Amino acid sequence: MDEKKIARINALAKKARTPEGLTPAEKEEQNALRTEYRQSVVGNLKGQLNNTVIIRPDGSSYRPADKKKSK
Repeated sequence: MDEKKIARINALAKKARTPEGLTPAEKEEQNALRTEYRQSVVGNLKGQLNNTVIIRPDGSSYRPADKKKSK
């Protein structure tokens, strides 16, 4: 997500706290931008966790971290 979109999220949040609030179109835009931001954060975290390894206490070897099983 680029800096322009993050700045727009912050501008909409600031405007939402003012007495005039957001228009319905702005609320829709804010929700879309927030969803995109959350997806970006989750994607980055998943990528980082996929590259995480566990090193054995003796330091001789390592293994990938286990994935949590979904219910």
